[in-house]
Amino acid sequence: MDLRNFSGVKERREFLEKKLAVKLENIADIHIDYEKNIHCENLIGATILPLGVAGPLYGHYIPLATTEGALVASVNRGCKAIELSGGAEIAVETVGTTRGPVFETAGIKESLKFKRWLDDNFDGLKKKAEKTSSHLKLKKLGMRIAGRYVYVRFYYNTGDAMGMNMVTIATDTLDRFIESETGIRCLSVSGNFCIDKKPSWLNFISGRGRRVWAEAVLKKNVIEPVLKTTAKKIYQVWLTKCLIGSAMSGALGFNSHYANIVAAFFAATGQDLAHVVEGSQGITVAEQLDNDDLYFSVYMPSVMLGTVGGGTKLTVKQEAIKITKAKNALELAEVLGGAVLAGELSLLASLSEGSLAKAHTKLGR
Repeated sequence: MDLRNFSGVKERREFLEKKLAVKLENIADIHIDYEKNIHCENLIGATILPLGVAGPLYGHYIPLATTEGALVASVNRGCKAIELSGGAEIAVETVGTTRGPVFETAGIKESLKFKRWLDDNFDGLKKKAEKTSSHLKLKKLGMRIAGRYVYVRFYYNTGDAMGMNMVTIATDTLDRFIESETGIRCLSVSGNFCIDKKPSWLNFISGRGRRVWAEAVLKKNVIEPVLKTTAKKIYQVWLTKCLIGSAMSGALGFNSHYANIVAAFFAATGQDLAHVVEGSQGITVAEQLDNDDLYFSVYMPSVMLGTVGGGTKLTVKQEAIKITKAKNALELAEVLGGAVLAGELSLLASLSEGSLAKAHTKLGR
């Protein structure tokens, strides 16, 4: 029998239990607002991740859902060092959620003509797109031409929503309109020029979603007792690991472990977990100052998150967002920036003093 034929979660789960000769009582016991808020096909229940809290950092606590021992403790230690050193400076800029369709022309001449048409008709495209949602604004577009193929990257402001569904609907409407006006055929609403849920230099350079910066100056009299190391040692590990090591391996990022913190934060707050890919990209900067303090910063060019829509509608995720005290998506991105700053600092400190293996032995994984 097809799982789609069952109308309820319980019946579907009981069918699987009988067919597979397994018991799913723990999956059944986990609470989730089944019929009301979740979009998941063939639903049989839910799974969980342990939820820990780090902080506070500038008045915000940081919920982190993870099974990795030492991660929450590490972020917590970084928060302590930053707070004792006077706090962090964090900034967020909205770039826009993107969708990048691909169009087919007769050749380069028509491709260039099509590019000019898109530029000349931006205002009309903007009006057409914004009719699809009162929460959406078309900010700009970018284009690349490869012979007969024209790739268009639409940037949308989606408010407090991460907004991928919203921009896909808007872009599909634009594709149909463009086809009717120009006769140029859209081959796909996504031509990988978005670029969604894949590592990309385009996202690194141009940004996607929100850009996030965070920085702090760690005091010498905090680094030594709290982080058990020195500014010089952290700088040396940062240089050889984040810069030279990343270059030697061809990495699309120059950081220690953004993905660790982003994944745990996204899982806790109901974000689309596949966007950890974009969130893993970025640059960490460390500099030993003349007085042996440490300047330390992180830059995240492509943070895709929201406080409304998607998984954030689940009540357990709403509670986790409330822990952060973030009132909107920009503030939630600030909390994430602080968490990544703290996590990067603590890991580099641990590596510089040689305690990474000991921490994982003690706290487990």
